Amino acid sequence: MKTKQFSILLFASAIFLINSCAPAYVPNVINAPMLTNQGEIQAAIHFGTSGFNPQFAYAFTNHLGIMLNASFLDMTSDTSSTSDFYHKHSFFEFGPGYYTNFGSSRFKFGTYGGVGFGKINAEYENEIWNSRVEVKCTRLFLQPTVGVTSKIFDLGISTRFVVVTFNQDSEKDTGIMFEPALTAKLGWDHIKAVGQIGLSYPLNSDNIHFVYQPGLVSLGIQGNFGKIFK
Repeated sequence: MKTKQFSILLFASAIFLINSCAPAYVPNVINAPMLTNQGEIQAAIHFGTSGFNPQFAYAFTNHLGIMLNASFLDMTSDTSSTSDFYHKHSFFEFGPGYYTNFGSSRFKFGTYGGVGFGKINAEYENEIWNSRVEVKCTRLFLQPTVGVTSKIFDLGISTRFVVVTFNQDSEKDTGIMFEPALTAKLGWDHIKAVGQIGLSYPLNSDNIHFVYQPGLVSLGIQGNFGKIFK
C-alpha cells in the first residue's frame, strides 16, 4: 500500500513539473558517483520526473572512472487526438571522468564528460515541428561534482552543462542547458537511498524552439561495491 501511495505521489510530482505542454527536453537524473578507490562499482535506479533512470559507475584506477546512464519515460496512455499530454522518450549516455579525494578521503571532486543518444515522441507545436512526432536527440555533457561522503550520509553538488540537439528530417534545433543539482544519499555502507533535486535552464533561450522541463526530482536506491571505507 505504501509503495502504491509513493508511486502515485511521484507520478503527480512528475505531472506538476512537466505540465501539459509535453516538453521535448526532459533532463535525466545526474549520475554523481563520488568514487573513492580503484575497483569501486556503483549501480543505482531512480524514479522521478524523468521516469526510470538506471545508472552505473566504475573506477578503473584511483583517479579514472566511467559512467553509463539511461532514462525511460512513457506518458502516452491516451493516444487520442484529444489528449492533453503525450510524451515518451528513451535515452542512453556514457562518459569517462576524473575523480580525486581532497582534504581527507571523505571529500570528493569528480568531473565527467560524454555523449548521449535518444529519441522522443511528444505532442507540441512550434515554428519548426508539427505535433506528435518522433524526434532524435544527441547530447554532449560536462559534469563537475564536489561532495562529502561517509558510511551513513553522502552529499554532492553537481553542475552539468549540456549541448542538446534535436533532429527531425532536415530540421534541427540546438540548446545549451545549465543544470545544477543537489544529490543526497542516506543508508549504511553498501546500500543507500538516493534523492536528487535540480534545475534545467537554457543559456541560449532566445535561439531555441523546443520546450523543456525546468526541474528535476528523483528518488532511488544505490548499491556500492568495492569501496574502501576509512
